[in-house]
Amino acid sequence: MEHGGKTVFGATLGILMLETEFPRIPGDIGNATTWPFPVQYRIVRGATPDKVVRGDAEAQLGAFIAAGRDLVAHGCDGIATNCGFLVPLQDRMADALGVPVASSSLMQVAPVQRMLPAGRKVGIVTISAASLSEEHLCAAGIAPQTPVAGTDAGREFTARILSDARSIDFALARADVVEAALRLQRECPELGAIVLECTNMVPYAADVRRATGLPVFSIYSYLLWFQAALMPRRFGPELDDGGPAA
Repeated sequence: MEHGGKTVFGATLGILMLETEFPRIPGDIGNATTWPFPVQYRIVRGATPDKVVRGDAEAQLGAFIAAGRDLVAHGCDGIATNCGFLVPLQDRMADALGVPVASSSLMQVAPVQRMLPAGRKVGIVTISAASLSEEHLCAAGIAPQTPVAGTDAGREFTARILSDARSIDFALARADVVEAALRLQRECPELGAIVLECTNMVPYAADVRRATGLPVFSIYSYLLWFQAALMPRRFGPELDDGGPAA
């Protein structure tokens, strides 16, 4: 006999989205084809990229909790957000929602640092180095001296996303992200891995890896790991490569 208790089954990960209109290509957290499993989305009305990144994310806490509760009520067993700058809300969202919360790709920085050999550092590529404060780093358990490079001075990525432009030149956006990663590598010769703060950078992770030769972590790598705990794969008892039956 099977038991219920929720409305929607099989889509255990809920993603809270900023209110935007810019295009989202495959790889972006907001393109549902990115994910190899079903997800549920909720838009947090009034939470724009500029307000959350350059403004006061604290002012949006109530709206994120309300949208998160709706996802939980519709069957989600874990909640993520689509902006790395929401990490200061992590603990309060988890307490309010009563389920695990993955608020930011930045939550990976500390464990990635532990993976690296002595003398190597993890670095962050962000949509706005000017806005990524010590408060954000502290909320994610990141050492203040962690190297950071932003796409702030680029031609396309930061400007078009933070202004919520309805068109983006993705070739230029890709170049901005790769150039920021290469600058980070030049400025920090001991760099051993990169974490992409921005969830819109995932389509360019492979390009960053190819350009730098370093492991690249993103919201995609984080949520694959997160989902693997929300719905673990079930394994059968058979040995498919075993010898003939006796």
